[in-house]
Amino acid sequence: MEERQAKGQQGAVAAVLLMVSLGHLMNDMFQSVIPAIYPMLKETLGLSFLQIGAITLTNQLTSSLLQPLVGYFSDRHPRPYALAFGMCFTLSGLLLLSVAESFLLVLLSVAFVGVGSSVLHPESSKVARMASGGQKGMAQSVFQVGGNIGRSFGPIIVALLVVPHGQHAISWLSLLAVVAIALLARVGSWYKRQIEQYGRMKSKFDIENTTHLSRREITGAILVLLVLMFSKDFYMANIQSYLTFFLIDKFGLSIGASQLCLFAFLFASAIGLLIGGAVGDRYGRKYVIWGSILGAAPFALALPYCNLTWTIVLVVIIGIVISSAMSAILVYGTELLLGNVGMISGAFFGLSFGLGGIGSALFGWLADAEGIQRVFQLTAFLPLLGIVTYWLPNIKE
Repeated sequence: MEERQAKGQQGAVAAVLLMVSLGHLMNDMFQSVIPAIYPMLKETLGLSFLQIGAITLTNQLTSSLLQPLVGYFSDRHPRPYALAFGMCFTLSGLLLLSVAESFLLVLLSVAFVGVGSSVLHPESSKVARMASGGQKGMAQSVFQVGGNIGRSFGPIIVALLVVPHGQHAISWLSLLAVVAIALLARVGSWYKRQIEQYGRMKSKFDIENTTHLSRREITGAILVLLVLMFSKDFYMANIQSYLTFFLIDKFGLSIGASQLCLFAFLFASAIGLLIGGAVGDRYGRKYVIWGSILGAAPFALALPYCNLTWTIVLVVIIGIVISSAMSAILVYGTELLLGNVGMISGAFFGLSFGLGGIGSALFGWLADAEGIQRVFQLTAFLPLLGIVTYWLPNIKE
């Protein structure tokens, strides 16, 4: 009887982890529609690369500035149904984006979508940890892989739905947003029961940290993580925002074909996340961070000088390698400051979005001045900053 009850509880927890991953999938799929329609917006609204970068900056800053605040508040005053409420902002942003006919309206719509993400990421990350069963890296990877798969679907949706039918077709995605709201409401019910049973700071499935680092060591480790996030997210921002323009400019690909290449990169990134989570749980997160960011450097350096076939191959390899670090960095950060999962998750996700937005705007300005191929040549050096992983202390769990 007890064994059957335990299996039932494990099944319920696995279902919650799957639902929160699906919610993340749909949220990030909506997010990825924004950069995927950049070529269309650039043509129809006559935008410059700098304005394209400003759109990304607006979207990602609205989420990056709010996420740590949402996480901090949630750690102390959990709001289980905030997940569904945040998705309502995303729904509003999609509907506005489908009818936006000016640069300012586009900025407003992507800001709404950013606010939705600012709520979803720290709250969902906490739920994933509660449902981890002790395998925190793998649980974060499953949660994050939903987002990466969603981001990979964005270009496909744009290529198959928006490009043939026009910008108004974005409104059709609102139906999926309603489904996501219902799904996250169910997650909120489970989350509420966990809080009532185990308290706001941790759950039955959270494992105490056994590390005893000094305040100085913790501060130094956080600074190293910030450098690593800068390296990874600036490079990823360039790929996600400008890979389509690079392929169109260098190889003369169509918009649809370039979107398929972006899909390959994003899907490869989802695979890399799963690999990084599993390896980090088994062998240690520092090793994953070493191999992920610094390991992507030779492929990134070769990318701007290859033919089309090898460019696509390298894009896939880079996606797998460099994305494997995210779950390792996030779990490493939460182990440094246990009891602040929401705040750390919000800060790291927010930092990722913020750095991506700043990088996208900066690279847009540089592309206007020097050309898109020059941007790819310069950003190829960013993964070399992975060498600072050497100064991360080993955390014994």
